[in-house]
Amino acid sequence: MPFRNKVSPAPPAAASSLSALRTALTLFFALDGFLFAGWVVRIPAIKEQTGASESHLGLALLGVSAGAVVTMTLTGRLCRRFGNHPVTVGSVALLSLSIVLPPLTHSALALGLVLLVFGASYGAANVAMNSAAVDLVTALRRPVISSFHAAYSLGGMAGAGLGGLLAGGLSPTVHLLLLSGLGLAVIAVAGPALVRHPAPVGAHEERALPREGSALPGRAAPAKPDRRTRRAVVVFGVIALCTAYGEGAMADWSALHLTQDLDASAGLAAAGYALFALAMTAGRLSGTVLQERLGQTRALVLGGATATAGMLVGALAPSVWVVLLGFAVAGVGLANIFPMAIGRAGALAGPGGVATASTLGYGGMLLSPPAIGFLADWFTLPLALTTVAVLAAAASVIGWAARDVPTAPAAPAPAGPASAGQASRVTDDVLPASE
Repeated sequence: MPFRNKVSPAPPAAASSLSALRTALTLFFALDGFLFAGWVVRIPAIKEQTGASESHLGLALLGVSAGAVVTMTLTGRLCRRFGNHPVTVGSVALLSLSIVLPPLTHSALALGLVLLVFGASYGAANVAMNSAAVDLVTALRRPVISSFHAAYSLGGMAGAGLGGLLAGGLSPTVHLLLLSGLGLAVIAVAGPALVRHPAPVGAHEERALPREGSALPGRAAPAKPDRRTRRAVVVFGVIALCTAYGEGAMADWSALHLTQDLDASAGLAAAGYALFALAMTAGRLSGTVLQERLGQTRALVLGGATATAGMLVGALAPSVWVVLLGFAVAGVGLANIFPMAIGRAGALAGPGGVATASTLGYGGMLLSPPAIGFLADWFTLPLALTTVAVLAAAASVIGWAARDVPTAPAAPAPAGPASAGQASRVTDDVLPASE
């Protein structure tokens, strides 16, 4: 019996015709990570420039999250009306332009207001790009969504590395202005290919009827998800939340755990998150092969179990080097769960599904810093970090429980005895074969 949710590849000719689209979309994912990391490494300098206290800076930085969450649902609607590709290009262009605003501020209030714009463009870009990636997965019939997230991770590493090199010689204004120009140049090169290329028809659109006067001529009108589909999207959103919680926790608390609980040097503590991020990138680069061999359900369950084991070691081991190994194992385990959850939600409900799951996932990243902080005050930081392992295990359990959830909207049953077989077949493949 074949593994559940295993994918059969697209015909060679079809895959070849989509290579330009895949390359362009990969560049957009990498640019998104590059720009965001470039902003992050200049936060200390911008804090000094605005004269903000730690608490005021924390409130200002909430502007990024607030702007992102508010626009995610709206972006799903824009994608349905105008198409994923134009919205991707427009939102990443706005991200490239808005990155120059933070260093122009001189108060925490002004910083928070411009970060609303920056966060809105960042959230919109992530929903639009992931929606486009889901459609491309449908067309290629290969689980390549992890490769796009690997490009994001690589772009983030490049942006952080370049920012570290430039921080000593360039002001934040000049640095981020250069990043803005570079971003617009990449859009000028890759954007036309993305806009001109007809977006592949997603699984959520394949069986919908054409709508007269649609904003997307020649495309089907996506059917409104039924109650079962909406519940399934929320399930995959919760899986995304469980894993994003771990990513946020590692970013904010891994270095403190190494220095405070294990007396590691500052340099070694910084290497903890870097090792986690590098392991996650490597895991995403191998994610397509892993999902093709195991199927998405088994890959998700295995990833959650691996992350659980790695994080228990990372949180509780008494040796710095064993903790670093645990962080790396956790990074490999968490690497592909978020992309798989977003991809499954998008296959079920299109851009709206991506928006819902992304919003829930982003909520996990917002939840982890204060949750672990309070738990560390009440108990200890190592014990608080074990909640990452608990939620990774929960993602595995939920993923296994959802193994029979259809990975595409249910088809209308045609008249005749063949309908039952056609309706049941969609649970065995990530994307149903074209008929």
